[in-house]
Amino acid sequence: MRAESSAIKAGGIAVSGDTEPGATATAPGSTSVADAHRHRGGTPAEAAHASADGTTDAAPCRQGTGSATVGHGADGAGPGSGARATGPSRADRRAGTLQAALGVTAFSLTFPATAWGLEGFGPWSLVAVRCVLAAVIAGGALLALRVPVPARRHLAGLAVVAAGVVVGFPLLTTLALQTSTTAHAAVVVGLLPLTTALFSALRTGARPSRMFWLAACTGAAAVIAFTVQQSGGALTGADAYLFCALLICAAGYTEGGRLARLMPGWQVIGWALVLCLPLSVPGALIALSYEPVHLTAHSVTGVLWVAAGSQFLGLVVWYRGMAAIGVPKASQLQLAQPLLTLVWSVLLLGERLTPAAPLTAAAVLVCIALTQRARG
Repeated sequence: MRAESSAIKAGGIAVSGDTEPGATATAPGSTSVADAHRHRGGTPAEAAHASADGTTDAAPCRQGTGSATVGHGADGAGPGSGARATGPSRADRRAGTLQAALGVTAFSLTFPATAWGLEGFGPWSLVAVRCVLAAVIAGGALLALRVPVPARRHLAGLAVVAAGVVVGFPLLTTLALQTSTTAHAAVVVGLLPLTTALFSALRTGARPSRMFWLAACTGAAAVIAFTVQQSGGALTGADAYLFCALLICAAGYTEGGRLARLMPGWQVIGWALVLCLPLSVPGALIALSYEPVHLTAHSVTGVLWVAAGSQFLGLVVWYRGMAAIGVPKASQLQLAQPLLTLVWSVLLLGERLTPAAPLTAAAVLVCIALTQRARG
């Protein structure tokens, strides 16, 4: 059976080719023979493949348990979803959108879970322990499936993911939540989709349409107006942490979305977590020796969720979704995250919402729909 690679259209460069049976079989976590040939030595084709991360025209690569098949969707669609010059099929896009939405749902619980964790852990202990626990889960999965170590050319990208998503964003937001409410922190989270789209455009050279940017800016403005109104318009010292976290996380999301086209999304975050073990293990030991720990049902549940749910499982489906529908469009689904966080805050933390919440939710949903329809 012959597998035909997807044509990647980015910046006016089209890459296409055929691979014979047997050329696509590789070990998990590695790229196909054709993909390695295209990427060897930083050729223009590599730039074309990387630039596709910020658009929706390129079909992502899919790697199964024992093989990598070029031209299949990252959502794991079966045969028949192969190469087309127009990119992934409608089914692939729907699956990618669903996966990205599941990631957003997992992320929306992060702030309430962090607030629970801070009831029994100090901020540094909480972040270090969540990193270690998530790395143990990821490392166990990598060992059980005998996934080989990533190629050297991917290590720099994984380091960016580790710095932004594994360490930077969790640490800075946890420090901010010591003095800030979840509603106030949602101001910055509401800006994350737009910031991620900007980083993606700078990193890949993507040029989304004007309609895309208009809808993205409108959605971000709606979220900002709502969350600022919720917090009374006051800014706190925690905002410095939150704005830095926003920039670092956007860089990690963008690089992770690019790598998720070359290896399964769960391996992207899995290896990023493993790379942090030399820092997270001694960091956890030092932090636990200085910060007192009071184990309660809330604190244990919070730590377990941010480690397994937010830090690993949520990022797995999030990166797979970005690989399928592109970084800019996937990032706009995150416009719903602040509102979901506020809902969880009511249910889990006892916070109250104003009547403006449903109106803002409706406006954000309209913006999300527009960004999903806008073509890059």
